[in-house]
Amino acid sequence: MGFVYLPGEKTQMGLPLRITYNDTDHVYQINTSPINKATSELEILLNGETITLQKDERQVWIQQGEGPMIDPELAQALGRSVSLRFRM
Repeated sequence: MGFVYLPGEKTQMGLPLRITYNDTDHVYQINTSPINKATSELEILLNGETITLQKDERQVWIQQGEGPMIDPELAQALGRSVSLRFRM
């Protein structure tokens, strides 16, 4: 059975992705779909923990909501990684 998208439903996408930040590898999955140029909020499963990233008025990715706090530069790196991967 293939991937079925139901509007309004959050789904877990694809394979785990990797990013290296400060010489440390991190594994993440994107839990937001669909992703397009207008996407300004991402839910990401990072090393087993769910975090929410939001693009602010300066177009910088920042962490929002509950969950473990991550380095602001890591949040920006994750947002950029997703933006490049999905050509946002």
